[in-house]
Amino acid sequence: MGFKCGIVGLPNVGKSTLFNALTQTAAAEAANYPFCTIEPNVGEVPVPDPRQDALAEIASSKEILPTRLTFVDIAGLVKGASKGEGLGNQFLANIREVDAIAYVLRCFEDDDITHVEGRIDPLSDAEIVETELMLADMESLEKRIAGLEKKAKASSPEGKEAKATIALIERVLKVLADGQPARVTEIEEDEQDLLKNLNLLTAKPVLYVCNVDEDSVATGNKFSDLVFGQAKKEGAGAVIISAQIEAELSQLEPEEQGEYLKDLGLEEAGLSRLIRAGYELLNLVTYFTVGPKECRAWTIVKGTSAPKAAGVIHTDFEKGFIRAETISYQDYVDNKGEAGSKEAGKMRLEGKDYIVLDGDVMHFRFAN
Repeated sequence: MGFKCGIVGLPNVGKSTLFNALTQTAAAEAANYPFCTIEPNVGEVPVPDPRQDALAEIASSKEILPTRLTFVDIAGLVKGASKGEGLGNQFLANIREVDAIAYVLRCFEDDDITHVEGRIDPLSDAEIVETELMLADMESLEKRIAGLEKKAKASSPEGKEAKATIALIERVLKVLADGQPARVTEIEEDEQDLLKNLNLLTAKPVLYVCNVDEDSVATGNKFSDLVFGQAKKEGAGAVIISAQIEAELSQLEPEEQGEYLKDLGLEEAGLSRLIRAGYELLNLVTYFTVGPKECRAWTIVKGTSAPKAAGVIHTDFEKGFIRAETISYQDYVDNKGEAGSKEAGKMRLEGKDYIVLDGDVMHFRFAN
């Protein structure tokens, strides 16, 4: 498993060009006119992790199975989208299930590419997008209340949950009516699942993607500086990417990509930067299972216990969990594999209370 990221933005900000480049497909048509993307596009990419290559080489793994990242690209949003303007509102349901939403913001000037608002102002663009998402959330919540009110009359556990959900919805609606996204609502610990079940667009973490010109990709520019400042205020994520460069990069052979990035003053491709920003935003870490058959990466939330981490592989692993044979990534590499790590006393037997760390190499013992 990896994570799922929705891609939103105004028309002609480079969403579809970026989607095509990141997924290395031509699934999303890219052209210089509004509403070019009609159907939602879904693409899945492997998450690059140099550690996995090193582990696979040591273990002589026949197959490398990275964790995956799914992108969902929908039509550009415009003012009034929630009321039926444009096409983006028709596909908002496609991003209600994602883990985070990337706001692609135009941070470049180009007279040959029209801007639907007639000016370059990424913060205003972000505000338009977020406003439309908030209005869509308000509509969704208002529709839910009628059905919940009927259930709330019952004295059953279902009725109790319906009452709690209504109370939560009323608080969220007040926040939205005040012009704030649902994610700023104060939520009690026992309400987290209720909020999650509402599938609100503005309750999801936001990652601002600054689409810049080639000259600004290594340093950023005045537009991206504004976005990063706003992201810091909100506790959101932000990353600089040039959709055009990513498109050119996707056409090169792997050995050519490194030289191209070096010439641009970059150490890695935009996909890697975006994934890292997404992992940080969602508090995700990766652990590995390694053997001669395969080397596989697994994505979990930081703070996950060993049994829960095992459950990501298979629910039976969690139910019958006994203990986990655990080696840190660095110990595995330093001691040239599992056998060397055992001999050096670097393999640990961890129990149910163990919190899995980023880079752990694990083998789970469980009862059938």
